Amino acid sequence: MTTNEKETGENLERMNANLAKVEDLSKRLVDVLSHRKPLRKELNGPEAEVFMNAANAYWQDMFANPGKVLENQLELWSKSVKHFVDAQNVLMKGQVSAPQDETPTDRRFSNPMWQNHPYFNFLKQQYMLNSEAITRAVSELEGLEPKDQQRIEYFSRQIIDMMSPTNFLGTNPDALERAVETEGQSLVDGLENLIADLEANDGELIVRLADENAFEIGRNIATAPGKVVFRNRMFELLQFSPSTESVHEIPLVIFPPWINKYYILDLKEQNSMIRWCVDQGYTVFIVSWINPDRSYADVGISEYIEEGFLTAIDETKKITKQKQVNAVGYCIAGTTLHLTLSLMKQRGDKSVKSATFFTTLTDFGDQGEFTPFLQNDFIDGIDDEIEEEGLLRSFIMQRTFSFLRSNDLVYGPAIKSYMMGEAPPAFDLLYWNGDGSGLPGKMAHEYLRKLCQQNQFVNEGIELCGERLHISDVDIPICSITCQSDHIARWADCYQGFQKTKSRSKTFIVSESGHIAGIVNPPSKKKYGHYANADTKLTSEDWLEGATFHEGSWWPRWDTWLSSRSGKKIEAREFGDSEHPVLADAPGPYVMTKATR
Repeated sequence: MTTNEKETGENLERMNANLAKVEDLSKRLVDVLSHRKPLRKELNGPEAEVFMNAANAYWQDMFANPGKVLENQLELWSKSVKHFVDAQNVLMKGQVSAPQDETPTDRRFSNPMWQNHPYFNFLKQQYMLNSEAITRAVSELEGLEPKDQQRIEYFSRQIIDMMSPTNFLGTNPDALERAVETEGQSLVDGLENLIADLEANDGELIVRLADENAFEIGRNIATAPGKVVFRNRMFELLQFSPSTESVHEIPLVIFPPWINKYYILDLKEQNSMIRWCVDQGYTVFIVSWINPDRSYADVGISEYIEEGFLTAIDETKKITKQKQVNAVGYCIAGTTLHLTLSLMKQRGDKSVKSATFFTTLTDFGDQGEFTPFLQNDFIDGIDDEIEEEGLLRSFIMQRTFSFLRSNDLVYGPAIKSYMMGEAPPAFDLLYWNGDGSGLPGKMAHEYLRKLCQQNQFVNEGIELCGERLHISDVDIPICSITCQSDHIARWADCYQGFQKTKSRSKTFIVSESGHIAGIVNPPSKKKYGHYANADTKLTSEDWLEGATFHEGSWWPRWDTWLSSRSGKKIEAREFGDSEHPVLADAPGPYVMTKATR
């Protein structure tokens, strides 16, 4: 036996051994799926009527204008057949190469084989031609309600993305090459990754985006030194160690969203906004929200306002011996800070001197990319989920957000993990993204129905805490930071609600990048710039057109705005006081709690 024959035999043995492991792992896969509790169907897609309306619109268009429909069909057929003929001609000439390819660049198809190999190129071009045809047909539907049109476009895009040849082992050259290179070990590792993700989520498929073993809260993320100085059933109040001998008199209280954990603002030393604020001479307090279990089912927005926002502000005032604080609200916490300020106005409470809002929506008149999920059929399903579970579980929200960017947050990571057998990356931001929180049932219902669907806060007003709260009640100095490519809280929509306040002092900033990277943008990185324009009476288009672009982070600009509203400098403060003893070291126990499944 030659050396080559021996090596080939050994490789074949390893391949067969790995394929046998795949068979054993498949049994584990069947077992975990057999115990899966299916998610209610209302949360997996729109009601059938939406698709029926789309089909009716298509057939009505067919009868009213058959020429246009047939023209589109014939164009697809012509392109598909021409491409087939071109591929056949190349092969008949004895050339093992692909025909001319004029399809647009797509990073999913970055492997050279998609361009050069006749088989893979044929698959890619046919997929792209069909994708274009479906997208065009959907965009040209007439007679649908705008929201139905947007939903059809969204769900058709989901189908197109799902059917990409990159998502299947037999038509993914990267995965096939990897399987051969590793004698099938990549398939074994990939199946292990798949089963581990399913087992971790009771049979629900949620792709792990980060290596969970690479991070430990309090050790290599969420490490800003501080203490827990107050705790109730809703939150822990963290006070952070000063790094300067003197500090601004008026403290800063930060309210992060309770959909995720506060440490998005303290991932690591280099990009920690908490550390940076401390270094600028602010006494920084932050709210670390409880990760609710089913016993919080009856907690609504009113409880978040009274037991959360108002209590945190009051306790901070007591600890610092100040009559006022400056407040920050991020995303949903910014929305609720607006509600809190409205309530405080009606109660004559002047405890907040100024308020800053990160990526905050208050006017939900245009629901943007969330339109597909904010219609009655989907919200009815959430209400049923809440009634049964007592809360809106974290993985449902995580899945919804992920499918807004399905290629980046679902299919791409799934290919690497399950087909290529790669371990998830050690990426702190993605670790944080997977460390979510559930929402109490009542709070989720009120937010989705009263704010998102009915837009009560900017319309007739919303009944909370025994008062009717309205955006026009907000009249203190405000600063709004939004992000240019934010798909969760689009900057123009944030601006629309921002304009409806009655504040005389308004500052509006648009940072480059998205919902997270545009906010967590330290000056040291010199990465994303920002736009500023003092005229906030303009339309959003005119505001941006007339705005001045500034290189670098918006943090120093905000510091200039905030410091002028933070009083004189005093000696740096100790933790808590006699009535607020230190309860624990930061980051505190609340942030450690994992979401209820």
